[in-house]
Amino acid sequence: MDLILAVDLKSGLVVHGAAGARETYRPLDWGLAPSAEPEEYLAALRPRHVYIADLDRIMRTGNHDALISRLAPCVAVCYVDAGFTSAIACRAATGFVPVLGTETAADALGDCPDGVLSLDCRNGHVLPRGEDPVAFLERVRGLAFAGHLYLDVGSVGTRRGLDPALLARVRSASDHPLLYGGGVASTADLDLLADAGYDGAIVATAVHRGAIPLDAVRRGAWP
Repeated sequence: MDLILAVDLKSGLVVHGAAGARETYRPLDWGLAPSAEPEEYLAALRPRHVYIADLDRIMRTGNHDALISRLAPCVAVCYVDAGFTSAIACRAATGFVPVLGTETAADALGDCPDGVLSLDCRNGHVLPRGEDPVAFLERVRGLAFAGHLYLDVGSVGTRRGLDPALLARVRSASDHPLLYGGGVASTADLDLLADAGYDGAIVATAVHRGAIPLDAVRRGAWP
């Protein structure tokens, strides 16, 4: 299973995400991070895979386009949620694996064969309309994507842990490579995801807290 380091960008810095309350996010300059300056941050942590969320784009306050174009070549695989509002915009992205999120593109979903469809969820329901994730995956089964992501926005940064029953339901409903992000608290959670058949886990807080080894992030794999 791939291990992917989450990098949330806001106002030019890496910030610590917590429960999806983006207005409260502050620079991530603690734990293993010597600096919240993104290029210094990646140079120090040296992850193999990253998932970048451009929060300025998602919140419609700006963008990190130039910065992301410099960061993406530094890793083997770079996933980017740049707040795409349509599948057309997702297909036009180059230099990274684009992530089309339901939070920003629910009204304009479509094929993006080189991208990932993100089910942005809170309390077990897909944003923004509160659909059940299994019903949602059944509805979009015909759309072409390279993979799916279940992102528990409300659990980001909380180390809340995972719901095995939910993991199994979502895995059984997706016939694509499947990633998981949000609330991954420990190596036991990584084992749970791997055993459930997930293809990748997005982590950050548990790495900085020492609950997931940095070496695994640098290898980009678990176990």
